[in-house]
Amino acid sequence: MSTPLLYHQLHSQLRQWIIPKDKRHLIGFAENVAAILQSESACLSHWITYLTHRNCQARSQMERLSYFVNNPRITAETFYDPLIKQFLQGWEGSELILTLDTSQFWEEFCLVEVCMAWGGRSFPLAQKVLEHRSAMISYQDYREVLERASSLLPNNSQITLLADRGFEHGELIRWLEEQSWSWAIRAKSDLKITFCDQRSKSVKHLLPPLQQAYLFSQVTVLEDIHCHLATAQVSHAEEPWAVITNTAPCLQTFFLYGQRFGGIEPHFKDYKSSGFSLLRSRLRTPQALQGLLMLLATATIIAISLAVHLLMQGQRSRLDWHSQRGFSFLQLGLRELNRLCYQRLPLPAWIGLPRTHPPSACASRKKREELSTRIEFSKVTVFPYGLR
Repeated sequence: MSTPLLYHQLHSQLRQWIIPKDKRHLIGFAENVAAILQSESACLSHWITYLTHRNCQARSQMERLSYFVNNPRITAETFYDPLIKQFLQGWEGSELILTLDTSQFWEEFCLVEVCMAWGGRSFPLAQKVLEHRSAMISYQDYREVLERASSLLPNNSQITLLADRGFEHGELIRWLEEQSWSWAIRAKSDLKITFCDQRSKSVKHLLPPLQQAYLFSQVTVLEDIHCHLATAQVSHAEEPWAVITNTAPCLQTFFLYGQRFGGIEPHFKDYKSSGFSLLRSRLRTPQALQGLLMLLATATIIAISLAVHLLMQGQRSRLDWHSQRGFSFLQLGLRELNRLCYQRLPLPAWIGLPRTHPPSACASRKKREELSTRIEFSKVTVFPYGLR
C-alpha cells in the first residue's frame, strides 16, 4: 500500500528541522503524529486505522507503538524543541506570557508544564511527567522544565510568568529574578507579608471588604523577596484574590493573572477530555506518558498552524458557523485537517505563530458576555509603604 498523503507531507515538513541520529525515528514520529491528528485520540489502539499502510497485524502495531513511546532516545530535545523554535521565530523582542502549572492523572502521575498563552488558550513549551500522587511539587522537581522552556524562547523577549499558589516558592522567584522575568503568583492565605516598618500580617488579614481592592507596594515575602501585593474580593468569585508580583500593583494585576485561567486550564482539558482523551490511553509509566505527551504537543502546534493559515486566507466561516470565532485554534485546525484529508488536498506550508494576540473563542453569547464583563470596585485603597 502506498504511504498516506498526510504522513508523506508531514514527514517532508518535519525533516526540515528535526534531525535525529536514526532516520527511522523520524518516520515513526511523523506516522504517529499523523495518526493522532486524524484519530483525535491519545489511545494508541485508535491510531492503528491510520497505520495500515505498514501491512502488519494489529498486535504488532501495538507493540511497535508501545516501543516508540517508551524509547528513551525519542526526546523532546530532538523532536519537539526544533519545532517550537520554528513556531516562535517571529517573536523576537516581543512580550510573552507563560504559565506554569501541574495536572494529575489517575492520582498517580503529575504533569508539570510551562506553556505560552495565546489566542485564549496555551500550548506547551516544556513538560515533564513525575510519578507523584499530589499536584504540589517542589522547586527541584520542575526547575529543569523552566530551564528548557527558557532555552526555547526568542531573543530579547519580555517574559511574564503566571503561576498558581502551589508555586509560591522562594527558589522559583529568585530564579525568575535572575532571568529578568516579570511574574505574578497567587498567594496562599497564610503567606506572611512584611511591611517597611517590619510588621507582618498574613494575607488572610489583608483582604478588603466585598467589591473592594487593596494594593500594597514594597512588601517582603519569603524572608528576602521584595515585591508587591494586590488583594480583592468580588461577589461572583468563589475565593478572594491575592496576587504577589514584581511589577507595580494596579487593577490590571488581576486581569494579567486571570489570563492563566483562560490559558493553561483549557489546554489541560484538551489533553484529558475535549481534545485527545488522554485518560483513556492506559499508559502507566512516566516514560510512556512523557513520549505520548510530546506527540500530543506536536499535534497541537501543527493544528494551530493550520488554523492560523485558514484565518489568514479568510476561510474560517467554511468550518466555523459562529459569527465570530467559536472554536479554539486546536479544534479549528483539526477540522481543517480533516477537510484536507477528505478532499486529498496538500497541507499548506508551515506557518509560525503570529505576533498579534487574537481574542478568545466564544461558542455562545453567554460566554462572550462573561469575557467582556468588566468588574467594578466600589473602592480601591492604595498602601504605598505598607499599613498605617
